[in-house]
Amino acid sequence: MSEIIDEKIEGLFQAVVKRNPGEVEFHQAVREVLESLGPVLVKYPEFGEHKIIERICEPERQIIFRVPWQDDRGQVQINRGFRVQVNSVLGPYKGGLRFHPSVYLGIIKFLGFEQTFKNALTGMPIGGGKGGSDFDPKGKSDSEIMRFCQSFMTELYQHLGEYTDVPAGDIGVGAREIGYLFGQYKRITNRYESGVLTGKGLDWGGARARKEATGYGAVFFLNEMLRVRGQSLAGKTCIVSGAGNVAIYAIEKLQQLGGKVVACSDSNGLIHDKKGLDLALIKQLKEVERRRIEDYVFHRKHARYVAKGNLWEIPCEVALPCATQNELNGKDAAKLIKNGCLAVAEGANMPTTPEGVRAFLKAGIAFGPGKAANAGGVATSALEMQQNASRDAWDFEFTEKKLSAIMTGIHQRCYETAEEFGTPGNYVNGANIAGFIKVAKAMVALGLI
Repeated sequence: MSEIIDEKIEGLFQAVVKRNPGEVEFHQAVREVLESLGPVLVKYPEFGEHKIIERICEPERQIIFRVPWQDDRGQVQINRGFRVQVNSVLGPYKGGLRFHPSVYLGIIKFLGFEQTFKNALTGMPIGGGKGGSDFDPKGKSDSEIMRFCQSFMTELYQHLGEYTDVPAGDIGVGAREIGYLFGQYKRITNRYESGVLTGKGLDWGGARARKEATGYGAVFFLNEMLRVRGQSLAGKTCIVSGAGNVAIYAIEKLQQLGGKVVACSDSNGLIHDKKGLDLALIKQLKEVERRRIEDYVFHRKHARYVAKGNLWEIPCEVALPCATQNELNGKDAAKLIKNGCLAVAEGANMPTTPEGVRAFLKAGIAFGPGKAANAGGVATSALEMQQNASRDAWDFEFTEKKLSAIMTGIHQRCYETAEEFGTPGNYVNGANIAGFIKVAKAMVALGLI
């Protein structure tokens, strides 16, 4: 029976590849989920009968559009915009917007596919989607970013709504961009529909702890993985890739829980501070002055900066990849394992390659995949939607407490599901199976939609 199921799943995967040529990140995300589903199809044969896998792998809607805008020199620029609405069986589409030159349809589909299961794991009533553009906000003036965001929203607004699709931020999209996007939505629709976007500023409908949520959430999940192994973060040497929003607040929570974070990075290189990173300095450089991480060593002379250095070669007990997809490969994983790494939690979407994941699982490392460990951001976005709907505003401590409870619940679901399906401690299987079953049951219940 298992061989027949495996052959069926491989056939389904090959059909996805044929139907979506050239979208390698999407193929990778689909394979990673499908490889966990053999036992699920045995236990729930109705999922096969209803062709749940085939339906989940085909987004409900894929929107591609032109984004014309004018730069400060008066020159017309053209970018491409995307919104992929993957699955709305649990609620309105929910997922961020990414502005980065690497964005193309395959990236957005992979992110939306992952988002569907991630959102299901939170237990919140939200579906999965993702969007963005190949626009690069780096080096652009505020006026240029505003004009781009207004043009982008002029097309996208007709596909959004608090009961339809609720975007948030992602790489290249922070509170500034969300503000411009929301302003244009309000201008076009003549509605103050604050629940249509999340990640808003605190003065106009945003949720406290949203900025911190993804980084905090990854550490909450990590802490739970260590707890069930009879360990804690106290005194452990940690490294974090990235120097953006997720990485900064992962560092903050690691330090609060007793971890010693000695290194982080950006796209140009890494900093290694054996005495422990000065978080206040990093925040000043990145959040206030918008400078590169290399400037850290001008203030901390004992630290070292390595241009294009490999962060994963630095010895540590805990590693958090928080930058971008496929940043940690099989060789990096082997190096981490050799140097005594005990736990890895993904703060980004699919930052570890399949070879790296297999190495961690084979070595018995506590490995938290992104669709579980990275769910804190969207969970808090859903909390922001709750506050907007009730015209309410919660304080930081209350929101953080809810986030912690959600991440603890996600860990428990993944942990128990992995055990139920015969792979105890395998959070990859646990997350894939738990998220898939929740979405699949709802799809069966709602009929052929």
